[in-house]
Amino acid sequence: MSWTIDVDDLPDLARGAALLGTGGGGDPTIGMLLVKAAIEEHGPVTILDPSELDDDALVIPTAQMGAPTVVLERIPAGPEPLGALRRLEQHLGRTATATMPIECGGINSMIPLLVGATGGLPVVDADGMGRAFPELQMETFSVYGVPGSPLAISDENGHGVVIDTGHDNRQMEWLARGVTIRLGGVAYIAEYAMTGRQVKDTAVPRTLSLALSVGRAVRQAREEHRDPVAALAEAFSQTIYTHLRELFDGKVVDVERRTVDGFAKGRAVVQGADGSALEIAFQNENLVARRDGRLVAVVPDLVCVLDAETAEPITTERLRYGQRVRVIGVSTPDLMRTPEALAVFGPSCFGLDDAFVPVEDLHDRVPAGAR
Repeated sequence: MSWTIDVDDLPDLARGAALLGTGGGGDPTIGMLLVKAAIEEHGPVTILDPSELDDDALVIPTAQMGAPTVVLERIPAGPEPLGALRRLEQHLGRTATATMPIECGGINSMIPLLVGATGGLPVVDADGMGRAFPELQMETFSVYGVPGSPLAISDENGHGVVIDTGHDNRQMEWLARGVTIRLGGVAYIAEYAMTGRQVKDTAVPRTLSLALSVGRAVRQAREEHRDPVAALAEAFSQTIYTHLRELFDGKVVDVERRTVDGFAKGRAVVQGADGSALEIAFQNENLVARRDGRLVAVVPDLVCVLDAETAEPITTERLRYGQRVRVIGVSTPDLMRTPEALAVFGPSCFGLDDAFVPVEDLHDRVPAGAR
């Protein structure tokens, strides 16, 4: 059933999107402010359940592309992502029925809402990553046969190109990354144009609803003086994500971060009161967590860093020495754990030597109070 997002929903949605972004996906607060202004001017955005799409509907996902560290310095004006969608519509000679996120984390949960508000389009409650990933071929759309190109890319100055690599989504990513770097490190894209039938067959369903529900769970737990991590575990247990494990708590004692080839890459070390340490490696998003050298969570499962007191998610570009944090791992849906999916966004795709092992099999500790 369709529903609407209004300005009152945005803080919970931004919080949930930051959590699902596993440290990446761009700063959702920036996106939230853009969407708030757009909704105040144009009205609420209609959210469509995937089941409501006609099979021959044209859905064009929209997103921001680039290193999250650059986005903090180059805040979008607002029209850029709609410009990318219009450029792709013109190239295709068709008008979009709806837009949709390519990922459910960070600012890229907000960009389609901005397009929906400014362009008068509904937004589909689904996405192609079930979290955030750094590269464009790392999508369930790609895993299950949808070509990402033609892709349209635009910047705030109206510059843009259309990239067409046929079914070669990896080459599409490589070319689009190069264009993004030359546009200053951040740009706006429309890609993976697909039918309603393809959305139903390939997308991770109802992830905007998920972001809203987990963001609300954190807020309500704080208001009721309950453990927000336990509340998150309860909220996830009612979804296709199912399992949450608390991996570590301690203080951030080291952060190494650099922007390389259009990505924010690095590592962070969290030290516990008992002297143990958790090391997290990231490429825009958190990829792997090891406690004293032992694997406790690995991509595509989610590794999320939360403020120890408030459970507010902390993105990789905002990690700082001295922060007190709790680190959680969350299981991804089954369609993201198939051999086909792991071949596109499993550990080896990031140069990791680890084999994928589900977080629920690696770590038994469940937050106190969670069922």
